Amino acid sequence: MFVYLKESLRMFFRRIRVLFFGIKRYSGSPESICRQIIESCYDHEKRYFRVSAGHFCEFYCRDFGWCAESLVKLGYKKQVISTLAYALSIFEKHGRIEQIISPGGKAFTFPQVYSPDALAFIVRSLKVAGDKSLVERYRFFLEKESLRYFDAVIDKNTGLVRKDCHFSSMKDYSVRSSSCYDNVMTAMLREDLAFLGLANPFKKYDYASLLKKHFWTGSYFLDDLSGGKDVCGGANTLPFWSGIIHDPVMRKSALASVMKEDLNKPFPLKYASSREKAHKMIRLEVFAGDYERDAVWAHIGMMFIAVAAKTDKKIAVGYLNAYRKLVLEHKNFLEVFDRRGKPFKTALYYSDESMLWAANYLLLEKELA
Repeated sequence: MFVYLKESLRMFFRRIRVLFFGIKRYSGSPESICRQIIESCYDHEKRYFRVSAGHFCEFYCRDFGWCAESLVKLGYKKQVISTLAYALSIFEKHGRIEQIISPGGKAFTFPQVYSPDALAFIVRSLKVAGDKSLVERYRFFLEKESLRYFDAVIDKNTGLVRKDCHFSSMKDYSVRSSSCYDNVMTAMLREDLAFLGLANPFKKYDYASLLKKHFWTGSYFLDDLSGGKDVCGGANTLPFWSGIIHDPVMRKSALASVMKEDLNKPFPLKYASSREKAHKMIRLEVFAGDYERDAVWAHIGMMFIAVAAKTDKKIAVGYLNAYRKLVLEHKNFLEVFDRRGKPFKTALYYSDESMLWAANYLLLEKELA
């Protein structure tokens, strides 16, 4: 519990600093600002990428995994490999892969439940890094962790993520029943283990077919298997962003469903269209306000823009221009905004800054130019 207290206090003390001094403001163009942010997120002493140069000054498997491919394409391959080496060395000593490594080097997960996307994004990052020696160095450990994932997460009768367990995921305050996100992570892990030539306990399951059968309504993907029918941002972005679902007709329909719910407004992307449409949350969520309800998230915004670009480049460019204006306005790349498009804040929290996710924005700028 001590590590959670330290995390909370760091976020709160930064909230106080921002109240009096504001966020850090970088100089230059959006491209220059994003390059400076990426550099500021790299710990040159320990040789790893942190989530941010703000209060999330630590390693997260999922956040790093969201950015790893962009970082490699932007010329940071060496730093991506050293980050993976740093994280895997700590996880191996710890005995298992967790979601987070604190600034002091302690591995943990928030909340204290298994987090499927931790292993999934470590393996995806190893794939995009292309360092075979690192894979071989940790082969036994990665295969052991894959079996632990399989035993803890998978319903062996269906191949789907278990419906009777709470897992930590992208919306780590929410409690869902076999979420689309967790199933996409499993599908991604299955493909990437095969690509790396690692033992693959998931190989007999066809996850693309399972996702279509159990989650696709005919016009959008369900968020989980609890019986709810709400359209949610993550469930209709990650199946396509991850490369698991390629069908252009499904992609166009899912994007249209997201837009119909105004999840893309004032800019992409919200998890849900209103506070009432969010899932059951853990008790600590009472301190977070609308943080994981109808707030606008930049990380999934970048994913959504990348997916939208495959259907309508003009629309994607419009979304990216909205973020360009935000970068220019705040002279930074912020974590999360409220439903009105202002930096998210509560009495105890203020949107993090200098996010490593700026790498995804920078790559989209290059690709959509």
